[in-house]
Amino acid sequence: MSTAEVRLRYASVDFAHAVFEYPLTITAEATPFVLPDGREVAEQAFAGAPDAVVRVASLRGVDAAHLVLADVDLSGCLFTGTVHLDQLRLEGACSFDTVPPGTHWRRWRPARFTPRRTLAEEHHWRAGQPAAARGWDAAVLGTGSVGPAQLAPVYRALRKSLEDGKNEPGAADFYYGEMEMRRHDHTATSRAERGLLHAYWMVSGYGLRALRALGWLAAAMLVTVVLLMGFGLPGEDPKQEATGTVPPGGGTFTFEIEKHDPHNPTGNRFTGERFDKALNVTLNSVVFRSSGQDLTTAGTYIEMTSRLMEPALLALAVLAVRGRIKR
Repeated sequence: MSTAEVRLRYASVDFAHAVFEYPLTITAEATPFVLPDGREVAEQAFAGAPDAVVRVASLRGVDAAHLVLADVDLSGCLFTGTVHLDQLRLEGACSFDTVPPGTHWRRWRPARFTPRRTLAEEHHWRAGQPAAARGWDAAVLGTGSVGPAQLAPVYRALRKSLEDGKNEPGAADFYYGEMEMRRHDHTATSRAERGLLHAYWMVSGYGLRALRALGWLAAAMLVTVVLLMGFGLPGEDPKQEATGTVPPGGGTFTFEIEKHDPHNPTGNRFTGERFDKALNVTLNSVVFRSSGQDLTTAGTYIEMTSRLMEPALLALAVLAVRGRIKR
């Protein structure tokens, strides 16, 4: 078996339907080529170019099992139809396209995309949607048209390729893209599954956006505090009463200790003391603990709900941080 390496500068190559029977490395050469006599190859014709970028236009129909790409620009590359894409090796600084920066208006509401790497084909699909935000690159003639059903496996394969290379933080963007395509796929994804994916996206960005999960956690804690102050804390802490009977001739006697049920407050519910108690209950709920505070019936259910939701939101935030630093 033989191997080959193709070193390029200032080039754009199209490997659509090429056949690679043996290991092949496509790499961008950082320094000018040198002739056998020691002189550098003249590059005056490329004086206006910013740097020696090597762009790959397409890998459609290619068997990528023996292909290595190093330091190339894949922002416009077409991947749909690539065979064994999960075995493609990406080395060095291989760049992809990104989501449109800034805030864009979609119909009547603003949309701001969190930074992530995307495929050129996702740009093409989103640009063709009726309510697409500005900034997505439309497809050029001859590139074809693919949708979420075709793009989800491509993102999945690229994610696996990077994970196999022990680059899990780099694979996170492709996992996000895979989940986005599944959420928008109306053919292979059921309505119920799309609803779950939409909720997962809103709450934590598929477990990859820590600030989003922390924002929802802060909002849930604020709602819990307000509800506890308004309905959950009793007007007064229930007091214990001890009653008993002393036999006339002396001897053993028994006390019965009773505790009154908590009653709903009737006066000012939003006081500093009640806020301190409500905050204590809420903070304990975040770490899945009971505060031991006496609560009304409504307060008991509020605490139960917060003990279920808030630790889950905290766990999603931790999961997002872990996904960005794990190796």
